[in-house]
Amino acid sequence: MRLLCNCSASLPPPTSSLSPPKPPPILLFTTTTTNSLNWAHKTLIGALTGALSFSLLFSSPSSVALDSSLLTQSQPPPSSADYCRQEDQTEDRYETAPGLLTNEGIVDEAWEIVNDSFIDTGRHRWSPDTWLRKKEDILATSIQTRSKAHDIIRRMLASLGDPYTRFLSPSEAVFDITRVLFSKMARYDMTGIGINLREVPDENGAVKLKVLGLILDGPAHTAGVRQGDEVLAVNGVDIRGKSAFEVSSMLQGPNETFVAVKVKHGNCGPVQSIEVQRQLVARTPVLYRLEQIDNGDTSVGYVRLKEFNALARKDLLIAMKRLEDLGASSFILDLRDNLGGLVQAGIEIAKLFLNQGRRYVIYTVGRDPQYQKNIIAETAPLITAPVIVLVNKNTASASEIVASALHDNCRAVLVGERTFGKGLIQSVFELHDGSGVVVTIGKYVTPNHMDINGNGIEPDFQNFPGFKALKRLKRCCKPRFYC
Repeated sequence: MRLLCNCSASLPPPTSSLSPPKPPPILLFTTTTTNSLNWAHKTLIGALTGALSFSLLFSSPSSVALDSSLLTQSQPPPSSADYCRQEDQTEDRYETAPGLLTNEGIVDEAWEIVNDSFIDTGRHRWSPDTWLRKKEDILATSIQTRSKAHDIIRRMLASLGDPYTRFLSPSEAVFDITRVLFSKMARYDMTGIGINLREVPDENGAVKLKVLGLILDGPAHTAGVRQGDEVLAVNGVDIRGKSAFEVSSMLQGPNETFVAVKVKHGNCGPVQSIEVQRQLVARTPVLYRLEQIDNGDTSVGYVRLKEFNALARKDLLIAMKRLEDLGASSFILDLRDNLGGLVQAGIEIAKLFLNQGRRYVIYTVGRDPQYQKNIIAETAPLITAPVIVLVNKNTASASEIVASALHDNCRAVLVGERTFGKGLIQSVFELHDGSGVVVTIGKYVTPNHMDINGNGIEPDFQNFPGFKALKRLKRCCKPRFYC
């Protein structure tokens, strides 16, 4: 092989010689109030939810879920009109809750968020007892000004010793975060029409898909789709029973073509079929070529994945299928200098290689049960050929999820350097005065139960070992249940 077959050779250089920046924290966006921001600002924050993280798997309970939890089991299911009125009343209660708008109330609200969701990632400075004492000490005296309350929250969060857990002033929460990350939603838009979808339980326990965020003046917004709309069908196909990721894939298509989206506006609004013209912003992150080894007797597919954006899964699958059609019997997947991106895309890419059933892609660990997930492959693998994955110190986040999933499930050999070790999940919570707190609420654990954060993943080989190393995949021990 021209670049990769020499067993004593160093690894082939990635396409860029520049050292990429450190990966940013993975963010979830969670609001604890519904009306404290005007519509445009709420839409911006909503649109960011999940653009970089696990929103398709994890999201805070919506007002719909909160409403249904208020009903006793002895009550009959509410009518549609009653349900809409209940939701409106719930929003009013949030908006007018007087205790939370006092200075002490804002501090207590931030304290409660940490108490319920924060996970100590290794510094061991946090415990329920010490955190309770801190609250008692802080609230023992009157807090005279909102500025003083915000300073107290800053110091309170700083005492945790977690560099990612921090306070956001109202201007930072509304403008800075959205300005920095808004362009990334377009970059990671999985639909091509500028919306993100969330799976929301309805009053009967079923799941429906709602628009959790949309790009202002984007294709869907311009055509008439609105925040909170329920998606009913795509191109005439009923989407009941489908996941948010599946429906996002249905919405994709060639640039400037049209897709018909049937939506229900709000909880009680009219049903409308809307023609939306796709406008793709993301560029393909996949480069590939066919290499010949063994004097041309064997073909190997080389695929470089630069980032996990909205096109990553589709373009990677196309590349590998084309290489297989050209005769590739094994693959090299180059994840060097890939800092991650859309984590959900990483999960879906890992599933391409794994057998359905008890083949774990990744675990997430958190104190809140909604952040404790075991993610498995649900379908037969679309790619069965053996794989060598190239990694280095800048392989991070979603790249580490893919590398560990393939490695721990005996689907790939890892070659290169220890990976970066980015495995934390942060969530942004909005407080009732428009400020916010960013809190570390979870972390990733590999299928073999290794903590990624701060440790990275150790490769099997530092230098390219040759393709005979793939034979070890037949002898390796799969995670749990398979050993």
